Amino acid sequence: MSLGLGLGFILGFDLRVFLRVVLGLWRLRTRRRYRRTLRISILNLMDENNPIDEISRIEARLEELAEVSERCRKIILVSKAAIAGGVALLLVMMLGLFGSSQVATIGSIAMALGGIVSLGSNVSSLRQTMAAMSAAEVLRSDLISRIDLQVVGDRRDGSSSSSNSR
Repeated sequence: MSLGLGLGFILGFDLRVFLRVVLGLWRLRTRRRYRRTLRISILNLMDENNPIDEISRIEARLEELAEVSERCRKIILVSKAAIAGGVALLLVMMLGLFGSSQVATIGSIAMALGGIVSLGSNVSSLRQTMAAMSAAEVLRSDLISRIDLQVVGDRRDGSSSSSNSR
């Protein structure tokens, strides 16, 4: 066994395990950071005295969350297409309509599995984002209900200052 072949085998195995561990840790860290940021932002919103500023911050956060949810929906769509493409390519190769090669088989399986992983990850991210959006909307409606809003009268009934001065 040559040094290059042995090193490639060792690095290939370690690289796969390393990538799996890194991706798992990255997802966990991202979720924790997202939850911590959400908690901190909600606590910061509650500490402020001016409810109008708080409502503005919540609405900005809602816009950010809407962008995140839209991005997740797009990735979910691409993931579904990858799953369908991988499965279709695998079926075509199994039926013999397309030249059967090991690279294409492994590629189609990898495409389907990658789509499944991406789909699962983004579905859970979308659920978390939607939960954060509903919590922010509840907080916003609570702050709006605390504001002492006054109804401004309609000026068309003849009570305007221009009609009284004549």
